[in-house]
Amino acid sequence: MNRKKKKKAFIPSGTLLLFGAAAGMLLFSAVGSTRAALTYYSETYSAQIDVQSIGVTLLENDQVISYRDYTHADDEWYEASGKLLQLPEEEKWQIGRTYEAKLKVRNSGAIDEYVRVKLYKYWVDKEGKRLPYLSPALIDLHLLTDGGWILDENATTAHVREGDGRDGEMIVLYYDRVLTAVDENGSYDETSLFADSITIDSSVATKVTEYKSVDGSKIYTVYDYDGASFVLEAEVDAVQTHNAENAIRSAWGVDVEIGQDGSLRLK
Repeated sequence: MNRKKKKKAFIPSGTLLLFGAAAGMLLFSAVGSTRAALTYYSETYSAQIDVQSIGVTLLENDQVISYRDYTHADDEWYEASGKLLQLPEEEKWQIGRTYEAKLKVRNSGAIDEYVRVKLYKYWVDKEGKRLPYLSPALIDLHLLTDGGWILDENATTAHVREGDGRDGEMIVLYYDRVLTAVDENGSYDETSLFADSITIDSSVATKVTEYKSVDGSKIYTVYDYDGASFVLEAEVDAVQTHNAENAIRSAWGVDVEIGQDGSLRLK
């Protein structure tokens, strides 16, 4: 894992960091990728607050994948990038097989925060160009929304459950409680899992399109997913708990209600 330290700089709106990693499937001889992105707050909101020592970390199977932490005392950003969905070197991705991918978020900063996760799943060709006609629903990331995660039904466009007719790319989740800062003993507060496995639907091997030759004398069969790769992106945001309802509206553009116990509910 590469670890970097640098002085705080101007923060543009949108994603601050992208971390890339290779992940392909045996069937397609793919060169696809999985990426994890960490963000913190919008440009608009950053002009209104002192971020102090905010930080957030993405974990997979209890291993740190990516993090970005700001230390107010020395005005430094600490960051590192890793890889998602790694298989042993001798192992190949196989369609129809379920792979463990236990994903959660850690508060690696020194202030309490609320967190949001945005997931994107889609297909790309060998050059990395998106293939919008291939179904993201066949990239089956098994979500866990019973342990504190709230699915934003209005923002989510992806297929997330049986019988769900959506077939877009994006899933948006909010953690419904405060993620507290690291304590004096160095113990970190972590969310429950928001996903625990990923499977590429075996039906991708049977989806074909038939083409006729110009004179109609021949029929050509093309496998729709041949040469394609799947992409999973995870983007994590954190917002401080002070004046949380206004902070979340400014940073994330959603209205929430914060209970007396700190619990978060989407309006």
